[in-house]
Order: sequence, then C-alpha cells, then structure tokens
Amino acid sequence: MKWIINLLTSSIGQKLVMSLTGLFLISFVIVHLIGNLQLLVDDGGYAFNTYAYFMTNNPLIKTISLGLYFFILLHAVQGLLIYFTNKKKSGGKSASKYAVRTYENGSWASKNMALLGTLILFFLCVHMGDFWYKMKFTDDLAMVTYDGYDQPIKDLYTRVSVAFQELWIVAVYLVGLFALAFHLMHGFSSAFQTLGLRHKKYTPLINGIGITLSVIIPLAYAVIPIWSYFK
Repeated sequence: MKWIINLLTSSIGQKLVMSLTGLFLISFVIVHLIGNLQLLVDDGGYAFNTYAYFMTNNPLIKTISLGLYFFILLHAVQGLLIYFTNKKKSGGKSASKYAVRTYENGSWASKNMALLGTLILFFLCVHMGDFWYKMKFTDDLAMVTYDGYDQPIKDLYTRVSVAFQELWIVAVYLVGLFALAFHLMHGFSSAFQTLGLRHKKYTPLINGIGITLSVIIPLAYAVIPIWSYFK
C-alpha cells in the first residue's frame, strides 16, 4: 500500500493519474455529446427527455456516474498540484535549464493548462447547477407523460431551452468550450506521451486525432446553445 501512495504522490505518479483520468474524461465527453445532440431533434423534447430519464435511473449508469464525479475532482486536484509544483520549481534555483526551455518553447495551451482547466471547472459548476442538480434533487422541472412510460418524467428539455434563451448562459458555455478545445489540443497528445506511447510512426496520428477531437467536440457542443438561442 505504501508504494502506491508514494507513486501517486510522486511527480511521475501525478502525471500518470492526470493522463489516465484525462483519457477517461475525454471518452465521457464524447458519450455525453452523443446524448446531448438529442436536443436538436425536432420532436418536442421526447428524445432528450427519455435519454435523460434513462441516464438518471439506470443503476449501472448511476454507479458509473459516481466514479465520473470522483475522476473529475481527482483530475482537477492533480492538475492544480502539478501546476503549483512546477511553478515553485521554475521559480527556484533548482529549476533545470531543460525545464525552463521546455516551458518557454511550449504551445500557448501547454503553458495555460491550469487556467484552461479552471475555466472548464467553472463551466461544469454552472452546467451541473443549472441542469444536473435541478434534474436530480429538485421538483422545479415540469413533468411530461409519454407512451411506454408508467409515470410522468421530468421535462429537462424545456429547462435547457429556456436556459439557452439567456445570452449570458450561452456566453459561459462558449467560453467553457473554447477552454475545452485548447485543453484537449494539448492534453490528448500529452497523455499518450506520459504513458510512454510515443513513436515517430504513430505519434503524428495521435497528434492528428487530438487536434481533430479538440475541434469537432467543442464545435458540436457549441451548436446546441447557439441553435437553441436563435431558433
């Protein structure tokens, strides 16, 4: 047990945790996007409401969700620890010239991962407070009845539609997605590098996939609030 604690508290261990949790969260973001795109279906909210009902009532999904919340917090905490540790080292006399050169030659995203992560965390708080919390823990949402369901289910579709009529909420989402784009652009390839999966043959492919995901995922998410606001 002690070696596990030593590993997870070491610099290498922290970066390993960041990489693994980051890749897991990317997979969640993709799955979540597929579900949220149901908002664009012109059926009065049936597709999205039934999807939301399934996600909040399926025992397996609920169990996985607990792990998801833990990984989000772990990823955020580890990211901040790495940021402050690196900042302390770079400001001290023991900082190596290699580390300084690496930082200076890095991309804008690599130099601002802590800022980007903080913006994403703020975005998640707004998102979960406005939708997830009201869906699970309040009776603020109206109820709708659909054929095939024994009881009325919560109308999250209308709540989302109303929320995205507020320009400031749309703006918060777009800023959050902008931060997500750059966070993914650096984080995806960096995770594979940390895991030792870097080779001249397939590293360009990994980098290409990372750039593709960092563009497609935020753009697809951005369509939802923009479409809802202008429809």
